[in-house]
Amino acid sequence: MHRAVISGTGLHVPPHVVSNAELVASFNAYVQGWNEAHAADIAAGAAAPLAESSESFIDKASGIRQRYVFDKAGVLDPERMRPRFAERRNDELSLMAEIGAIAARDAMQQAGKAAADVDAVICAASNMQRAYPAMAIEIQNALGIAGFGFDINVACSSATFGIEQAANAVKAGTARAVLVVNPEITSAHLAWRDRDCHFIFGDVATAVIVERADTAAAGSWEILGTRLATQFSNNIRNNFGFLNRCEDADPDARDKLFVQEGRRVFKEVCPLAAQHIAGHLASLGVETAAVRRFWLHQANLAMNQLVARRLLGRDPTHDEAPVILDEFANTASAGSIIAFHRHRADLAAGDTGLICSFGAGYSIGSVVVRRT
Repeated sequence: MHRAVISGTGLHVPPHVVSNAELVASFNAYVQGWNEAHAADIAAGAAAPLAESSESFIDKASGIRQRYVFDKAGVLDPERMRPRFAERRNDELSLMAEIGAIAARDAMQQAGKAAADVDAVICAASNMQRAYPAMAIEIQNALGIAGFGFDINVACSSATFGIEQAANAVKAGTARAVLVVNPEITSAHLAWRDRDCHFIFGDVATAVIVERADTAAAGSWEILGTRLATQFSNNIRNNFGFLNRCEDADPDARDKLFVQEGRRVFKEVCPLAAQHIAGHLASLGVETAAVRRFWLHQANLAMNQLVARRLLGRDPTHDEAPVILDEFANTASAGSIIAFHRHRADLAAGDTGLICSFGAGYSIGSVVVRRT
């Protein structure tokens, strides 16, 4: 049985920034246009007017101040309010594969790994661009990696679930090194016309190299343990899929995009996540107070603070539980990986940290690491 470590991470940031001010201006222009178009129905009581958004509402509800996207013009166009991507030929690299490969090369360079050193690719993301061929296999081909690849989708927990699969393969000896890639184009499944969620998501791609400890450089992060859990809930859902056409369903219906019962999610997921983390640490004989840093899922500032508060018995400092969602917004499975990527260099050999994600499913994944 081999020891597994995280030896490198990669991050690809989209070229466009959408500030809260820009987002609010676009959303309110849409609202005003809709209310004007439906003025007669509103006056007759047959329809309710749409409410405008505001920067203060977004900041209070989420702690998000901006987000990165791969297409800005389409998102901010009040007549469209979704990204505009050009369809690619089958012989062209797919968009998810393209951004995933960029983040992957970053992670491979950081780990000092060439394509010949990697035996497997896992594409772990909240939504896949297509059903098949697997995105992981296309990324594998783009990078010139032999071996095998497969996709997994556990919504916002996809990255941590992917890391466990990678660690298991390394420990069992079926792979020397595994590349886990998280291309998250969340702007494509966000309901930009819904006031309750139009500000939540942003785009990004992250990647992680998991390899054998005896082949990794000093300063890598030994994986002390992983733990996964799922519990069914409809409180976060997306009904878009290939069966829609057989159901004669409206492809633009509201339920074909991200839908959530935000208050229920907050009340149910926070205690589940805190209990999950506490139990995982206890099973490894690690005291909560001994954890130098928590790289938590970046969905909502209040959620992060509550989870950390339940664990520590007090409010966490930014040093203990760094936040990146003010800059990136919720990037689904990539959020905790961005936090780990951006906020780990200052930890010393022997320091312990925990990567945790939680989201739809419900799903929770945690990875306890120690710097070598």
